[in-house]
Amino acid sequence: MHLKWLGKCPDCGTWDSLEEYKPPTPDARKPNATADFAHGADAMTLDEIDIEDSQRTPSGIGEFDRILGGGIVPGSAILVGGEPGIGKSTLLLQVANALSRKQENVLYVTSEESAQQTKLRASRLSVESPNLLVLAETNVERIIGQIAKHKPAVVVIDSIQMIYKPDLPAAPGSVTQLRDCCMDLVYLAKTSGAAIIFVGHVTKAGTLAGPKIIEHIVDTVVYFEGDRFHAHRVVRCVKNRFGSTHEVGLFEMTGAGLLEVTDPGKLFIEQYGRGATPSGSVLTAAIQGSRVLLLEVQALTASSVIGAARRKTSGVSSDRVGMIIAVLEKRAEMRLAADDVFVNIAGGVKVVEPAIDLAIALAIASAHTNRPLAAGTFAVGELGLGGEVRSVPQLELRLREAARLGVGHAIVPHMSGNIPKLGGMALYEVRRLSQAMESQ
Repeated sequence: MHLKWLGKCPDCGTWDSLEEYKPPTPDARKPNATADFAHGADAMTLDEIDIEDSQRTPSGIGEFDRILGGGIVPGSAILVGGEPGIGKSTLLLQVANALSRKQENVLYVTSEESAQQTKLRASRLSVESPNLLVLAETNVERIIGQIAKHKPAVVVIDSIQMIYKPDLPAAPGSVTQLRDCCMDLVYLAKTSGAAIIFVGHVTKAGTLAGPKIIEHIVDTVVYFEGDRFHAHRVVRCVKNRFGSTHEVGLFEMTGAGLLEVTDPGKLFIEQYGRGATPSGSVLTAAIQGSRVLLLEVQALTASSVIGAARRKTSGVSSDRVGMIIAVLEKRAEMRLAADDVFVNIAGGVKVVEPAIDLAIALAIASAHTNRPLAAGTFAVGELGLGGEVRSVPQLELRLREAARLGVGHAIVPHMSGNIPKLGGMALYEVRRLSQAMESQ
């Protein structure tokens, strides 16, 4: 409790976090706390609660519907985050266009651009529909007024950082403005049945900036992943109160906007197999939801001239790579302490599962010895600290995808059961890292 407003809280040191306290006023939307409690809702057992699935509205873009669990739930609040320029506005404008073509009224609120700029982007994307309304506004009260007037089925707020509430002294994008504006819009979504999609930018560290504090308020949180300098985009759902969070959507950025990628087989290994296979290159497979993505792991080692060896990674955890390097030094007697080691997942995709440990280890070993692996070598398996190769989930699914794309040589963990041979693929079952390195 402080007697006046301060820019920096003297207790916790957080900037722009103090709020003016005012006595609560009666809320016309809710019953008064002093009212008769007999008129309120009664508690029920789980058996008495009737479960009815909400009628989802397909957006018309299959990959976007996939990550949402089948479509947009009326009255839901969706937060879409990603780096600036990665394609958030492009995708949502395409979603708004697809919905409006299905006779759904859609309101696209642009707070960072003018209506003319939005029209130019819409022209490039061939977006044109009489049911798509565009509003260039940052005042949340005026936005709510337009929603009440036009009664759209879906509202897109691009972006939430620029929306402000005029009766709050804080600047747009601050904690106070974000929380209050989001609460007002989410409450409106629940009462009116209009689904609201928020756009949020991320920081350089890769996390949502202001909207991080409103993740618990919204129903669904979606992240854009991928390198803006590559054509493909991975859209991942990290929170979904109406469905699973295991699915991902794949898109390809083109001059006409984002196109769906229904067959991701060769999306991340386009250059593999053309000409002689270089050293330090291995194929592997990662599970993303119900999909299998075939990836190319690239590694490079070079003598360090600085004195302190560097470990640089892209698309994979640097801590995990450091552990794999330690296993190679201890269990495979490979001297890497004086070498710089670089590991990259081609295409800019990010992988967190340990199933690609064996592929990373073989790529580093191949780069260190400057001996290429056999063309089309595929490796999958988790690596333990003792040098053992552990089994991975859904191995047969990974092998089927590799066989479909013509992989002829696979190094896999030893399994007690029989692994079916798919498409004439040669399987080498290994128990330890040393065996995998001998089978190259």
